[in-house]
Amino acid sequence: MLRYAITDPKYYGSDPASLKRSLERVLSSKPVDIVCLRDKETRDYESLAKAFLSMKRLYPKTHFFLHTQVDLARRLQADGVHLPSAMRKETIHARMAGLRVIVSTHSFKEAKESEAYGAWGVTYGPIFQTPGKGPPKGLEKLKEITGKISINLFALGGIVTPEHVDAVERSGADGFASIRYFAISRM
Repeated sequence: MLRYAITDPKYYGSDPASLKRSLERVLSSKPVDIVCLRDKETRDYESLAKAFLSMKRLYPKTHFFLHTQVDLARRLQADGVHLPSAMRKETIHARMAGLRVIVSTHSFKEAKESEAYGAWGVTYGPIFQTPGKGPPKGLEKLKEITGKISINLFALGGIVTPEHVDAVERSGADGFASIRYFAISRM
């Protein structure tokens, strides 16, 4: 099962030095297949992205994605980009730039549209209760999508314990994405 860590300034900081320290703690503590730099608070995302991507050489088995910044991801040679659902049409542009694309989705329709645009994978959720994300969709809704798309399906939302991870794996999803699963227990 693929493990996808997503950063948040609450746990990683918003300056290059604290981001790198926090990221090193996370990436050296457990296997992470994909990591995404998600920071909606910083005024200098590019400096954070450069610090973030400087870690690629230390973790060559991990794929490094930027959040929403297709042109910056291409220019700085990130492995991919994570797009919100409203930007899923940008998948075409990102793919032409040689990037893998993961799109956030909240319905089967959005997942199928993302697949049609050429996404490499989608996140789907929230699966479990998550602060500020509305009612969880649950594992049964996740199972309804499993096997119906030909791209990677990542469960997202409220995945904070090994039991959550086990439940997601039993659902048949290709992987899971989380902020807190990776960050909280590693602080």
